[in-house]
Amino acid sequence: MTFADLGLLPPLLRALDTQGYKTPTPVQRQAVPAVLAGRDLMAAARTGTGKTAGFALPLLQRLATEGAPVASNGVRAVVLVPTRELAEQVHASFRAYWQNLPLRTLAVYGGVSINPQMMKLRRGMDVVVATPGRLLDLRRQNAIRFEHVQTLVLDEADRMLALGFARELNALFAALPKRRQTLLFSATFSDAIRVLAGAILHDPVCIDVSPRNTPARGVRQRVIPVDKKGKPELFSHLLKRRRWGQVLVFAKTRKGVEQLAATLAAQGIGVDSIHGDKPQPARLRALERFKAGEVQVLVATDVAARGLDIDGLPLVVNFDLPIVAEDYIHRIGRTGRAGASGEAISLVCADEVGLLAAIETLTRQVLPRFEEAGFEPEHRVPVTNAAGQQVKKPKKPKKPRTYVDSASAPAGPRGGNGAAGVGRRGRGSGAGKPATRSRPR
Repeated sequence: MTFADLGLLPPLLRALDTQGYKTPTPVQRQAVPAVLAGRDLMAAARTGTGKTAGFALPLLQRLATEGAPVASNGVRAVVLVPTRELAEQVHASFRAYWQNLPLRTLAVYGGVSINPQMMKLRRGMDVVVATPGRLLDLRRQNAIRFEHVQTLVLDEADRMLALGFARELNALFAALPKRRQTLLFSATFSDAIRVLAGAILHDPVCIDVSPRNTPARGVRQRVIPVDKKGKPELFSHLLKRRRWGQVLVFAKTRKGVEQLAATLAAQGIGVDSIHGDKPQPARLRALERFKAGEVQVLVATDVAARGLDIDGLPLVVNFDLPIVAEDYIHRIGRTGRAGASGEAISLVCADEVGLLAAIETLTRQVLPRFEEAGFEPEHRVPVTNAAGQQVKKPKKPKKPRTYVDSASAPAGPRGGNGAAGVGRRGRGSGAGKPATRSRPR
């Protein structure tokens, strides 16, 4: 099957040819016809399988061929994303696809001045890619109007619905037209998210093109057990000894990101960082430097885990395991994209065994472990089984307590009944009396 077989317009086909797209992926083959037909959609597919094109291409075609031109401060399609970086990346994909179409698109998000965004919206936009908070801010200031919205897309929908966006999303759902097309795309959908999604979709087409909650096939996964305090030294050792090229490293906290980045910089390693406390221009600059190969290591929190497309990234390292198991799939999905191979290494300490078990439960596999010589942990990481459960070592059976009386006890070295060899019973002035149980108090 070709993209032409999906019924896409010649301008879109020319753009795809320019981008080097040859044949549609499984999620694109199923999603494009459904979106062109105006159906609501819930699509789950592995990271790196072309989900953005799966909704962007048919959405642009519908906007180019259907409906009235966009009005001042109006918008015809809204794409919601959880992070600023993903907003820029999705918007870049739209720009690449609509280069031959007379359409206008814009990315809006917080962390930068709102005034330039308000000025651009005065012309009206066919597509706005936005984070929820900034989109609501723009609406409160009457900079954007929703009455002509035809399509709503939630990219990385599980994150949008589950983690911290509920209030903003409810406000947006109430403001958007009730009659609209709604599209949900993600690599992971929990049962709870699927139930919640049912409330905002109308007779949806459901697409599962791969087993649920599974990492990309081309990613080789490994765990290296290590003590928590030894993680920075182990990472530096592996970086040098194994001659790693570019590495994307995930840490759990913003403080942890900066500490590791400072440690690596002190060793003369080219490093930059991304986390929620950095100004947005600095975050975008760090990402662009990494993509351009100007730095070897990019250390990030989970703001970089979703949707970012870094060409040819060979390696992802989990310096800390994620709190949410689904984020592990998204983290390691930054490598092994578009059919390429990649590697994901997790440095795991004993305190993280519960997080490791949750990941193995979600992915239904036990991650292979390899110890690095010289970094064997003093605090062993407990073994987990195929169900992702911690395997506890069997306890030694306790010896039953024995009580003897003076008639049967052999003579002890101190004389008396010898009960001193059994326990504390029989010691002291009561040695000549039969041993009895203490009364419970």
